[in-house]
Amino acid sequence: MTFQSRLFSEILQEGLEAWGLTHLEDAIPAMARFAELVVQTNRELNLTRIVEPEEMALKNFLDSLGILRLAWPDELRCLDLGTGAGFPGVPLALAREGWRFTLLDSLRKRLLFLDEAAEELGLENVCTLHARAEDAGRQRDHRESYDLVVSRAVAALPVLLELCTPLVTVGGVFAAYKGGQVEPEIESAARASKVLNVELEHVFPLELPRGLGERTILLFRKTRPTPSAYPRRAGVPAKRPLV
Repeated sequence: MTFQSRLFSEILQEGLEAWGLTHLEDAIPAMARFAELVVQTNRELNLTRIVEPEEMALKNFLDSLGILRLAWPDELRCLDLGTGAGFPGVPLALAREGWRFTLLDSLRKRLLFLDEAAEELGLENVCTLHARAEDAGRQRDHRESYDLVVSRAVAALPVLLELCTPLVTVGGVFAAYKGGQVEPEIESAARASKVLNVELEHVFPLELPRGLGERTILLFRKTRPTPSAYPRRAGVPAKRPLV
């Protein structure tokens, strides 16, 4: 089945208009090509369950770009933790040339695909990192090195905070992409936020066009360095979350 790039582009443009992001329209051709590459590769490598043009445009791409409805500096050092098929990192990198993205994942095959896609798209502001989050958070080159860390549909919030915030520089932001109902998760993450020295700064609700669902982006500001005990060794944050 051939991916309907034209339909994808039309729906993505419609979504950008609905969200007041029309200044990103120049990136639509590159995003359409990336979407096509994802769908092609998905036949051999399980990247995403979303392959239809409408859902791909709105649930993967527009959803990834929602954070750009807020004000950000022109230049940031960013990391996408658990990038999977490249969301939200690749759409954000295509939209903001001044943001340098590290795409982190524990599965090398996904990263090989993303390396090839970035080369084809001419994305010079993207690199990949094969590692577990717990290990990256203790590496000198990555610990407290990123102005913005993003993560989408990876784990429950208390676990995410332990995996992601050690990578954020003091004063930087962790952005958790979540569904529409976030209050229980926010409550469950109260202890983790305190222990890890981050504060919930902004809750940003979003509604996808065409009735495709509600989303929320949670922005956590890092106020002090992460205690040296965190992140704990691989697997422990998920088994014994800070709740």
